[in-house]
This record gives sequence, C-alpha cells and structure tokens, in this order.
Amino acid sequence: MDTSPHSLCTLFAQLGLASDAASIKRFICSHRLSSDINIAAAPFWTPSQAAFLADELQNDAEWAEMIDELAVLLSHN
Repeated sequence: MDTSPHSLCTLFAQLGLASDAASIKRFICSHRLSSDINIAAAPFWTPSQAAFLADELQNDAEWAEMIDELAVLLSHN
C-alpha cells in the first residue's frame, strides 16, 4: 500500500506530467474543464491518463480526493 502523501505534485507525477509548481500552474491555466464534463472525459488526457482518473474516481480510491481538487481548479480556470 502506498502511504506517501498525495498532493497535486504527486498526482501530476502519477499522470506522467511535469510536476513542479510552475508546470502545474501552466497546465491549469491552459486547460479548461466545463461543468458538464467529468474530469476523466476531458479531451486533453491520453487514454491511459483518462482510464487512471476514471478508475480512481469510480472506486473512490486513494487519488480521488486530489483528482476532485484538480477538477475544481480546472473548472475555475
């Protein structure tokens, strides 16, 4: 079991994206999430990223809280 703390930085690393603060800020500023679209269905994810997000949310797994936080940030972009 992974007991490391989950943060936006570790979520971005898990997704295979640049995970430093500046890169995360750029990503959030350049991607929008409509309120009617689930974060996993957003067009900017690769198929494997989308599958990871969907699976974690569906199972209310360990990353679900950070994924929800990212969805909020993308919605308020």
